[in-house]
Amino acid sequence: MHPLFDRILSANLIRGTVVFHAAARICMLPKYQGVDIYRNLSGAGSAKGYKPNDGRDMSRHREPRNDHGNNTIPSDTVASSARTDVGGERAIPGKRKKWRWVAALVLCILALAGYAFLGRSGKTQSGADKKGGGGAARSMPVAAVPAKKGDVAIYLGGLGNVVPNNTVTVKSRVDGQLMEVLFREGQIVRSGQLLARIDPRPFETQLAQAEGQLARDQALLKNAELDLARYRTLLRQDSIATQQLDTQEALVRQYEGTVKADQGQVESVKLQLAYSRITAPIGGRVGLRLVDAGNMIHASDPKGLIVIMQLQPVTVVFSIPEDSLPGLLARMDGGKKIPVEAWDREGKRKIATGYLFTVDNQIDPTTGTVKLKAVFPNTANELFPNQFVNARLLMDVVRGTVVVPAAAIQRSTRGIFVYVVKQDNTAEMRPVSLGPAQGDDQSIPEGVAPGEQIVVDGADRLRDGAKVELQTPGGSGAKK
Repeated sequence: MHPLFDRILSANLIRGTVVFHAAARICMLPKYQGVDIYRNLSGAGSAKGYKPNDGRDMSRHREPRNDHGNNTIPSDTVASSARTDVGGERAIPGKRKKWRWVAALVLCILALAGYAFLGRSGKTQSGADKKGGGGAARSMPVAAVPAKKGDVAIYLGGLGNVVPNNTVTVKSRVDGQLMEVLFREGQIVRSGQLLARIDPRPFETQLAQAEGQLARDQALLKNAELDLARYRTLLRQDSIATQQLDTQEALVRQYEGTVKADQGQVESVKLQLAYSRITAPIGGRVGLRLVDAGNMIHASDPKGLIVIMQLQPVTVVFSIPEDSLPGLLARMDGGKKIPVEAWDREGKRKIATGYLFTVDNQIDPTTGTVKLKAVFPNTANELFPNQFVNARLLMDVVRGTVVVPAAAIQRSTRGIFVYVVKQDNTAEMRPVSLGPAQGDDQSIPEGVAPGEQIVVDGADRLRDGAKVELQTPGGSGAKK
């Protein structure tokens, strides 16, 4: 029994014993002290100057004293007083005597009830103490898994976003009415695919005019060239002056220039006519349509017709601490492609795998990080433009190390430790050193051997050397 409960029970038993003896003494007083003691107990009709018996001698009582000093009252006065009391107040003892006996009986019953109650309370406390002591000695249920030996990859991670390899805003290069839209919003288009048509009739008319002017100037040039040939023949025959030949040669060169200008005008109108057919400059995914068919569009419109983003391949831009840059550059000098993984926002699902493409040429001084760009094939369109991802760059792999679940690692003021379940089903607090972590696995270079049972659930209730009962992780039954 706990000492505190023992002390409380002893005190209760003492109090019950005192109450019982007091009640018993009250019940036994009439047998020894006669009528006068009832007067002292009841406080009515008692003789002046009498004091109750102190209980040490039930056969004697002190002599009564008078009111003027210590002189004793003569015996004849006492006898006379006794006769008067018996003849006067005690002449009718029936009711008063009856109530005194009833009061004494009630006190006895109360004393016995109090004693029984205190005894029962003590037993209850004793039983609770025994129950608590038994619970403290029971084994603590815990879940444990064996430490295993494996490989742990060392990653550099950072928050990044998906950036399309190319982004193009398709605009019209000529003015005109948009006659037809030939793409569907969200469609994957290929390079050179026809997207829309602008009314070509104005450009066709301009082309006809330019071609007519070219034909006219070409005819004038041909006639001038024929005249030049005649003038040269006549000059050899000394039939014309040299000045006339020189004038004809200048006229031929003038017509040649005019013809070239006309040819340029024709090509310009043909180009404008080609621009009336709007095609995709790159392959990729188109966005929402910005202009509907029937509207007048201009080459100076700022928003354009559609936005195309190239998603195959796609890039991810993320940042790493500047302290990790020397080791990364050393790996890149080897010429091998460094794998990069893209994980979802919570870091629980791997989305895609690519490789590191390049490193930025400067460090951001405000954050102390440097930007990296990784390329992903994105053949299944797993990555979407401006999507936030957790990028993980594989730096190295630690092979043949002891691996335990990260939930088994405990920390206190004494350091980092784990609880190891020994063969006798007791828990041992084992200090450990931590290595790199990979997901929910933590590598431990020193402190734990492969195959040892490591507590992963219930460690918060354990103490070094405590008895444990192994259970299956995630279950409630004892481990078989």
